[in-house]
Amino acid sequence: MMKQGVALAAAMMVIAGMAQAQEKTIVSHGISTFGELNLPADFTHLPYVNPDAPTGGEISEWAFGGFDSMNPYSVKGRAAALASAPYESILSGTSDEIGAVYCVLCSTLEYPEDRSWVIFNLRPEVTFSDGTPMTAEDVKFSYETFLSKGLTDFRTVLATQVEKVEILDPHRIRFTFKAGVPHRDLPADMGGLPVISKAHYEANGLDLEESSMTPFLGTGEYVLESYEAGKTITYRRNPDYWGRDLPFNRGRGNFDRIRIEYYGDYDAAFEAFKGGSYTFRNESSSLTWTQKYDFPAVQDGTIRKVELPSGAKANGQAFVFNLRREKFKDPKVREAIGLMFNFEWSNATLFGGLYARIDSIWENSWLEATGTPSPEEAAILKPLVDEGLLDPAILTDEVVTAPVSGARQLDRGNLRKASALLDEAGWEVGSDGLRRNAKGETLTVEILNDSPTFDRVMNPYVENLKALGIDARMTRVDNAQMEARTRPPSYDFDMVVGNALSGYISGSELKQYYGSETADVSAFNIFGLKSTAVDRLIAVVMAAKSLDELTVSTKALDRVLRAERFWVPQWFKANHTIAYYDIFDHPETLPPYALGELDFWWYNAEKAAALKAKGALR
Repeated sequence: MMKQGVALAAAMMVIAGMAQAQEKTIVSHGISTFGELNLPADFTHLPYVNPDAPTGGEISEWAFGGFDSMNPYSVKGRAAALASAPYESILSGTSDEIGAVYCVLCSTLEYPEDRSWVIFNLRPEVTFSDGTPMTAEDVKFSYETFLSKGLTDFRTVLATQVEKVEILDPHRIRFTFKAGVPHRDLPADMGGLPVISKAHYEANGLDLEESSMTPFLGTGEYVLESYEAGKTITYRRNPDYWGRDLPFNRGRGNFDRIRIEYYGDYDAAFEAFKGGSYTFRNESSSLTWTQKYDFPAVQDGTIRKVELPSGAKANGQAFVFNLRREKFKDPKVREAIGLMFNFEWSNATLFGGLYARIDSIWENSWLEATGTPSPEEAAILKPLVDEGLLDPAILTDEVVTAPVSGARQLDRGNLRKASALLDEAGWEVGSDGLRRNAKGETLTVEILNDSPTFDRVMNPYVENLKALGIDARMTRVDNAQMEARTRPPSYDFDMVVGNALSGYISGSELKQYYGSETADVSAFNIFGLKSTAVDRLIAVVMAAKSLDELTVSTKALDRVLRAERFWVPQWFKANHTIAYYDIFDHPETLPPYALGELDFWWYNAEKAAALKAKGALR
């Protein structure tokens, strides 16, 4: 019996060895979710950059509010703008290609066809910004730190994906993934984790969960130079940056310094720009853009006011509900409240007609659901209908879109529809004009606002809600209060302006954005959405094996998310509206998915000297 056992074991080893030999290992300079990489292994620079762009000078922008931390990976504190700039990841994407990432900290990666593991062959020349070498030990330490101390929603998902991490040698590391989970995105996901120095982290007693003004040590091109807490922060380009000559980096990181100035008031920030306190402004206020750029510096060409095309999908900006509140459990209540926001009037009266309405989580992309479900979408949705998880109407009705309103601020037709919905939901109008439920509780809606420029948008919305019989109000809070009231675990709000997030090639991040398991700990799923149907559809999207499968499943998910009515979608524009002192240049053709002013624009020293000579620039 013992001899038979030994023989059997030997045979199994032979079979295992044959299987391993037959397993095809792919070695590449990058990885694409679907299809081929656009860039060959011997590419010399990214196609949209100027590889000969000069270096030097400073670009400065503004940010709202303040900051008290240099840790961008914690919910504690308010991280400074660009706090993640000092950190790189093993792989990085480009601004003209979707679903592809390329080696930065690695020279190549290896993976099997089923992507059940990945090996990163790290570049031995990579150093942290203090000159110390980066090794596989730092990569493993970074992964383990994010797994144990990262954002709760992120590490909840990460813990379900990775079986083990092995250091094969000082510059070679292997991630093996758990069976039973989709492996499609995992090599890229692991390659996308920031890498920080283990020695520096431990020597300085740092904690990823805590707010701190001591940044972690990274390998990136920019490092913190100076700051005045809550007011200004400056990053400088490290002259000894290890990757300056890397083809992936040619023509990028061209400024010697990047400075951010903080303001607590939008008007003050605009006046500071006019006075030359900072040099580049990505204008988000339509009122400012259409009515306030008539000052002399624009008229004489000192400041350029331009619109540049953007091919990026909308950012999902919306008024979002806190579904954890009992009064918002009934979708009829949410639909009624959504009917009272008049986008058409706002766009014509307040925005100068600059914007288009957001309808989809994937607005302005091929992934947006339209009309009634295609047969392929219906095939995904029907099992959920059969199980009672979705209303059968999802198979036949048009996809939910934002309501259309008339030219007057208060659309009477939508007011009647909203009134009927609240009546059906049990919120009846009392003698004082306010709506109450069977318990006698008044229907109250508080909209938090930390942006003075949004007053003109929110006040008419509040007036419309009051006309519906809702005890509505806008509450102004500062930046710190907003973060405290919208972050876990408090979620102390009714409605707030937020974002319904999405990606082009969506994967496990959907669990952070919309998954039930992270709804009470997520910094992204602030609406607290919990839906078994959505959870099931997220799994379908994650398991898609082709772009066609991903497109169909994403459209099905979009359709179901929109039917949840957890948001009142706002607006987007398909152009970048920017103004800047005429001291910067950019490639003639910009990539579709990024403006890139901090990435691949550059400083024109001759133009800057001319403006300084005439006293137009500090």
